[in-house]
Amino acid sequence: PNPGSSWSSSFAVPPGADRWRGEMLKGTSWKSKARTAPSSRSRSPSYLGTLWQEKRWLLFKPQYTLPVAACLWLAEICVNLWVIRKVPYTEIDWRAYMSEVEGVINGTYDYTQLKGDTGPLVYPAGFVYIFMVLYYITDHGANIHLGQYMFAIFYLITLLLVFRIYHQTKKVPPFVFFFMCCASYRIHSIFILRLFNDPIAMMILYMAVNLFLSNRWSLGCCFFSLAVSVKMNILLFAPGLLFLLISEFGLLRTIPKLCICAVLQVVLGLPFLIENPVGYVARAFDLGRQFLFKWTVNWRFLPEDIFLNRHFHLVLLVAHLSILILFAVYRWNKSEERMFSLLKAPEERKTQHQTVTADQIVFVLFTSNFIGICFSRSLHYQFYVWYFHTLPYLLWSMHVKKLAHLLKVLILGLIELSWNTYPSTVYSSISLHVCHMIILLSLWYGHAEPEKSAPTDDPNELKKKN
Repeated sequence: PNPGSSWSSSFAVPPGADRWRGEMLKGTSWKSKARTAPSSRSRSPSYLGTLWQEKRWLLFKPQYTLPVAACLWLAEICVNLWVIRKVPYTEIDWRAYMSEVEGVINGTYDYTQLKGDTGPLVYPAGFVYIFMVLYYITDHGANIHLGQYMFAIFYLITLLLVFRIYHQTKKVPPFVFFFMCCASYRIHSIFILRLFNDPIAMMILYMAVNLFLSNRWSLGCCFFSLAVSVKMNILLFAPGLLFLLISEFGLLRTIPKLCICAVLQVVLGLPFLIENPVGYVARAFDLGRQFLFKWTVNWRFLPEDIFLNRHFHLVLLVAHLSILILFAVYRWNKSEERMFSLLKAPEERKTQHQTVTADQIVFVLFTSNFIGICFSRSLHYQFYVWYFHTLPYLLWSMHVKKLAHLLKVLILGLIELSWNTYPSTVYSSISLHVCHMIILLSLWYGHAEPEKSAPTDDPNELKKKN
């Protein structure tokens, strides 16, 4: 009603009512604040509430990687402790590693003179320094039990790095991580029952991948080179890394990143290069080393003379390089530029440059390594760790309707069974190759085109890359 009307004037506000109404409003506002105060504190458990509401999908939606990964990581602590205490340690290469390192400690820097129980030292200098630290920690290699606990720590660190990669890509449903963790007897054996150097090299490699995902390319190249200095199998990732660097920076800006890798190798190997440069390079980077047929996992169905034949090795090399080129041209290159146009600096290209996504980085690196494994001259049992943690991504990153969850898990199981068959048989080797070929063909035909990020003409964004 109109305040000026006679009806409203009959209901005149008594004196002091305004002050009473103000106090009431203050009280109301205080109560409303009291009711809304807990809402700010309730933000932290909101994620838990979402988890509870979607508990049916907790194991199937990739966005819930972190809670499932945290539970599995804690479970793995118990699994590793149980394995170390209950399962007997098997001596294979640990004493040889310690003998090789001891030779360096005693002043021998000629690589041709360094050897252990299983033969000469055939790993680069980074291996020597890392296992020299383990030599002193384990009382000159005598305290193997302590060495097992050290490798359990390496295993747990590796899992953290791998889980972060999967969290960044958001491709793999969390239930798959059960098969990647607790279900693999061979991987636990390689880490904490055999104490091979392969797990250390892969741990450092996954650190490099995480740095690439964080746009720390220079530091990532440093860790990549460090991983190579532990074991040369890391070079299987090198074609993919070279493609990513050229795609992201162009040829000229890629050269400094490659120099980082080369300089680190020279610095680590300097004491041995000064003493006998030819001997160090020939032993530490021997690409033509012959493998023993009795240890092969992947070529058991071949006659031994063919397995040892250099022409067979050449065929595998040609196939390896050919598949790499095909993937680089038709699967890795998701831009509208031709391959040779990628050699130009990003600002000089015809189309506006797009930064590589997390999915592109991981896809290129993991497929580069996997192609190398498919055409490897031989795979020994400890080599399983070279690609074990990448298999879930390789299987679930592609969108092939005929490869449902159950079939993908079956492929994982057959690969695990092939690696757990000792000694390897004709059937285990054939089944391993069949699984590899299914994955490789699925990567070729079924990988969805990754999402593109925003253009990077912004100079502030370009400064973040290094």
